[in-house]
Amino acid sequence: MDKIAFLFAGQGAQYPGMGRDLYTKNKTARAVLDALEEKRPGTRRQCFEGTQEELVHTANTQPCMFAVELAAAQALREAGVSPQGTAGFSLGEVAALTFAGAFSLDQGFSLVCRRGEIMEVAAKKYPGTMVAVLKLKNEQVERLCEHFQQVYPVNYNCEGQLVVAGKEEEMDGFCRAVAEAGGRAKRLAVGGGFHSPLMAEASAFFAQELAPQELSTLQIPVYANCTAKPYALQALKELLGCQLKSPVRWEKTIRNMADDGFNFFIEIGPGKTLSGLVKRILPGAPAFSVETETDVQTVLEQLRERSMV
Repeated sequence: MDKIAFLFAGQGAQYPGMGRDLYTKNKTARAVLDALEEKRPGTRRQCFEGTQEELVHTANTQPCMFAVELAAAQALREAGVSPQGTAGFSLGEVAALTFAGAFSLDQGFSLVCRRGEIMEVAAKKYPGTMVAVLKLKNEQVERLCEHFQQVYPVNYNCEGQLVVAGKEEEMDGFCRAVAEAGGRAKRLAVGGGFHSPLMAEASAFFAQELAPQELSTLQIPVYANCTAKPYALQALKELLGCQLKSPVRWEKTIRNMADDGFNFFIEIGPGKTLSGLVKRILPGAPAFSVETETDVQTVLEQLRERSMV
C-alpha cells in the first residue's frame, strides 16, 4: 500500500517573502496565517517583508516558519492530500506534532514562539554556530570533532552531509581541519549552536514549558528526531524537551519511514532541503516540496498519476 509522508522544514530554510504566494492564492492557507497573525501580530509582515537579518533571529524564525508550514500543510489537506505519517526537522517537529493532532494550532504556535525565545536567549548566553560538513564520512567528522573542546556532530542529514555545532571561536579551526581532510565546510544561516550541549539550559527551560501542556492523541505517526522512531504519546514531552540539545537523526528517520512503507515524500514549508535529502538517502523515491499554490497543484497531479488521491 502506498503511503504519503509530510516532512516539515527546519530553521535555516527561511527567506524574505516566504508564504506570500500561498496567502494570496489559497484561502485555506490565508485563514491559517490570519489566525496566527492575531496571536502574534507582525508575523505576516516578517514572513512577507522581513529582511534576511530579521528572519535569522531565532525568536522570529521559528514562529514564521511554523506559520508558513501549517498554512501549506492545511492547504494540502484541504485539497485532499492525507498523509499516513510525518516528521519534522528540529523546529519542524513542533509543526509536525501540531498537524498530527498532539497540539492545537494555538497551542503549537505558542510553544514554538516560546521555543524560539528560549533558544535565542541561550544562543546569546552560550554563543555558537553551525557548519555543514560535506564530502566526508560521518565517522571522519566525528573524529575531527574530538580534537576540539566544544564542537559536536548534531544533524545527521545523510551520508556525506553532517552538520556540526560549536563555539564560534573554535569553528574556523574546525573548518580548516575539514578542508585538510578533503571535505568542505559550509556555514549555516542560524543563530546558535543548536542540538548540542550549548542548548542544555534551553532544553531544561523548554521542558518546563511542555510540562503543563495537555496532549491529544496523535492522529498519524510522527517520527522523532531523537530516536528516528514514531513518538509514543507518554514519551512526547520528554523527547521534545531533549530534542533541543540532542542530535537530529534525519537519515535514520527517512530510512525507518521507508522500511515502514512510506514511498511518497512531501516537504512542507520554505526551501527544498528535506526533499533533496530524501533523494540522496532513497535514490528514485518521489520527493516534492510545497510552499506555493503551484507546488500544491504539482503534487496533486503527481499523486493522481499514481492513483494516491
